[in-house]
Amino acid sequence: MAAAFPVHYALSQEASSAPADPLFSDIRNDLRPDLPRRRITIPDVADDGKQYKVLKGDFHIHTLFSDGHVMPRVRVQEAVRNGFDCISITDHIEHRPFIGGNGFKLAEQNDDHNIAYTVAKPAADESNLILVPGTEITKRTMPPGHFNAIFVKDVNPIAAVVDDWKTMLAVAAEQGAFVVWNHPGWVAPNSGGLVAGTPMSFTDEHEDVRKKGHLHGIEVFNHTSHYPIVSDWCNERNLGMIASSDVHQSELHEYGVRNLRRPITLVLAEERSEASIREAFFAHRTIGWVFDRIFGRPHWVAKLFTACVETNVSGENVTFKNKSDIPMDLQVRETKYALPPQGEVAVAYSDGGILIVTNWFVGTFKPLEIPMQTLKR
Repeated sequence: MAAAFPVHYALSQEASSAPADPLFSDIRNDLRPDLPRRRITIPDVADDGKQYKVLKGDFHIHTLFSDGHVMPRVRVQEAVRNGFDCISITDHIEHRPFIGGNGFKLAEQNDDHNIAYTVAKPAADESNLILVPGTEITKRTMPPGHFNAIFVKDVNPIAAVVDDWKTMLAVAAEQGAFVVWNHPGWVAPNSGGLVAGTPMSFTDEHEDVRKKGHLHGIEVFNHTSHYPIVSDWCNERNLGMIASSDVHQSELHEYGVRNLRRPITLVLAEERSEASIREAFFAHRTIGWVFDRIFGRPHWVAKLFTACVETNVSGENVTFKNKSDIPMDLQVRETKYALPPQGEVAVAYSDGGILIVTNWFVGTFKPLEIPMQTLKR
């Protein structure tokens, strides 16, 4: 039962700290407009004769057009500095405290739920960032909770049926949207989350919309919370895994500067385009990377490892060379090894042994395992 509860992670760095970790940049330098974007190196992934680019993105972020604290163009700037290829602004339909109603007027199109995308798109195009249209469907009870619909064509028809959440999902799905169940273990009984102490469960309501083809993925990680059991839900029900920041305040405030430990969704796409990203989502070629951990479907996590690691067997040792910026913690029997980004480590070879990548997960607390004999050449 313990696996049904979320695991919370403290943020690795505060904006005011002075980190020695090379993954973090000087905060003052990040404020320079001429500072180049971070480069995140991950090799292409091969599978069944195809090569997939590993694109980096965040598909759950907010702006002032719902309850976020920054304008849409700022989210574009943050993503570019982070070295991302793609983002989706997913402002709430039902919760827009800063515009309309008692809020202030930001634009003539206050009633247009596509406005954040419209405002951000020119800046994204200029920065060569792929901006995926999206929105968040926000219900106050669990079930159903909250859902992101990304790759939507028009949010307004979804908002027009706001009183029926299943119809909202159906309209989104009819537009070709990929629908994600957000933060399923969030404790917030009056805002669409669980009552404290209630175990997470894949409810009958969620199973119903899944069977109808109106639910396609679940967040295995949101902000600073990991929901381990979601990995098994996705494996058992053929759903995609997503890691999201759900950022509301500025990137600097939430994560410090260009923090590689912030949530990122890796997308294995045939090319760098919105259409290819969408195809990858529906094929479930998405992997979460957060707090030096990887979460994903077993097949694609194994393929990512093969792409990132070069092995050389010599005598009783196997040298592992990490060609990526993703850290790996390895274990053979009782011995543990650290394989840092772009680093190398020699591991004692053991016939019949199992290489365990203890920070890469393919199920609920289940790390990636690779038979050592498959590495011998």
